[in-house]
Amino acid sequence: MNKLLATLIAGLFATAAFAQTTATTATTAPATEATVKAEAKADKANVKAQASEAKVDAKADEGVAKAEAKADNKKAKAHAKAQKSKVKAGDDVAKADADDKMKEEAKADKSGAKADAKAVKTYIKADSKVMKEQVEGATDKALAATKTAEVQAKGEADVKAAAAK
Repeated sequence: MNKLLATLIAGLFATAAFAQTTATTATTAPATEATVKAEAKADKANVKAQASEAKVDAKADEGVAKAEAKADNKKAKAHAKAQKSKVKAGDDVAKADADDKMKEEAKADKSGAKADAKAVKTYIKADSKVMKEQVEGATDKALAATKTAEVQAKGEADVKAAAAK
């Protein structure tokens, strides 16, 4: 019973919604030659603006990708250099006499900490450059999108002006 009632109510709402839609006829004015020309000009400008925007987007993405690759390379080199420094310090500890072993271990710890700090600084600088490139890319993309929207709005205004004549 509940399913039947729900189906009847749903059908009532569906028919009510369908009945309220009005049959609209095309009451637009016939396209004049000026309107057609304005539409064609606007379409051509839109295509050109969208192509320009796509080019800017691709260039920005390429710049970010290059910056990320460069940063990864710098990070890898910094990490390798820090590890090499730590290994060298460990070798010095191994070669040290029993009397100088504590002194060499302290020196090795200090050297390792310094190498790690230098590597971290390199990581931070590399990431900073990547972030800067991402911001510049996002700015370029936003400006290109704004210019495309401007061209589209101008084209629509030109078409309206041509249709009004």
